[in-house]
Amino acid sequence: MPEVVLRGFGWRHAGRRAWAVRGVDLRIQHGERVLLLGPSGAGKSTLLAAVAGLLPQDSGEQEGTVTVDGMTPGILFQDPQTQLVMARSGDDVAFGLENRGVPAADIWPRVSDALDRVGFPYPITRPTDALSGGEQQRLALAGVLALRPGLLLLDEPTANLDPEGAELVRDAITRVLDRDTTLIIVEHRVAEALPLVDRAIVLEPGGGVAADGAPEVVFAGHGPSLAERGVWVPGYPLPRHRAVATPADFLVRATGVTVRTRLTDHSVGVRAGEALAVTGPNGAGKSTLALVLGGLLAPDAGRVTAFGDPKPPHRWRAATLTQRIGSVFQTPEHQFVTSRVADELALGPRRLGRSPAAVSATVDELLDRLRLTALAGANPYTLSGGEARRLSVATALATAPRLLILDEPTFGQDRRTWIDLVALLAGLRDRGHGILAVTHDEAFVRSLADRVHDLTPAGPLPRRHPTPGPLTLPARTRHENPDPL
Repeated sequence: MPEVVLRGFGWRHAGRRAWAVRGVDLRIQHGERVLLLGPSGAGKSTLLAAVAGLLPQDSGEQEGTVTVDGMTPGILFQDPQTQLVMARSGDDVAFGLENRGVPAADIWPRVSDALDRVGFPYPITRPTDALSGGEQQRLALAGVLALRPGLLLLDEPTANLDPEGAELVRDAITRVLDRDTTLIIVEHRVAEALPLVDRAIVLEPGGGVAADGAPEVVFAGHGPSLAERGVWVPGYPLPRHRAVATPADFLVRATGVTVRTRLTDHSVGVRAGEALAVTGPNGAGKSTLALVLGGLLAPDAGRVTAFGDPKPPHRWRAATLTQRIGSVFQTPEHQFVTSRVADELALGPRRLGRSPAAVSATVDELLDRLRLTALAGANPYTLSGGEARRLSVATALATAPRLLILDEPTFGQDRRTWIDLVALLAGLRDRGHGILAVTHDEAFVRSLADRVHDLTPAGPLPRRHPTPGPLTLPARTRHENPDPL
């Protein structure tokens, strides 16, 4: 009997007219390794959540059935923050083992082994809120691998990782898979994921399955049409955008900037008419640097100057900051404040006092350029990862800032929306805007960047996590009542 069976499966999120996924019929056998593909918004993450049993009846409407024959799945979500529950890294990995009733003597060896497998670079006492996005992704994956699930569900497991970290994670996945482990993985780094899988399933936006079979057969038979519809097909080139003019003066400069333990004595600047890519390993301080340059974090030492203003950006009024600098966070949901996509885009221009007609024109243009028109009335928190990322970029563009600072701007994009987004940023650069992008996307760097600023530390990042003496879990993980207040 197949391990996973979907018959006419469909799901519509509460409050949405369109179905996230519909008409899916699949049979996945024990031990199969499946690469789940499809354009952004085709329902890949929704399907994984359904197989994991994580779509509550009161959160939407279901059609058809999903059957998993007794194997408890382990799932890695697209956003790792949604599954980190403990204050310390080791405790977070141990949490699932404790709740599964694993003997106490086995928990910490399995925690250490899982952290080693994913290349987690810190002691098990490292606070989870001190981790970068990529480090959180490794930690969340370690928590899944420690459970040794028979059905492994992975949603973009390497999306926020540096190349070395992504390779470590793929190796860890390879080592954890045995003959009876079933794998379903959503991954935009398709070429790198192919050695992990023996089957490719392509979801059709709007319903059904577009292609299903051995990856080489699927790509050989459907490659051009899949690439045209946005599926990442290996071997298809991407456009390059070279600057049309020499960069002008600096829009922002940081000199000797230090932020506690996250960034030390760092200097960098971004010019008008320039696209700067900030690269480096997870935990090197890239996102911290972006927040400092964007005026959203005050440095502990050093100086930031921008737009000829005697005040540093973090001391500007909010209206001044949003007109000059637009920031896109690594986690899109952190900057959503309304319940409709169109309202999210209108918020910035309205606060700047622009006319209703101007606001409406801005919203319509951004919806069209970033393929969000059909989602204008949707709640931002119900969007797919790729759709949420495009909305976060659009909200930053809505006030037409001269400097745009983006943290992992291509996360979750299919081939078509990736091309659209890079072309949009190239056009802004060529009209004199400054672009700074924190990224692990090597194709993005090749396509757009005029200059690369590498944050790789001179010395090695902290490594490994020697297991200390017996470590007790906090009371709440042992299901005990906390001490009374």
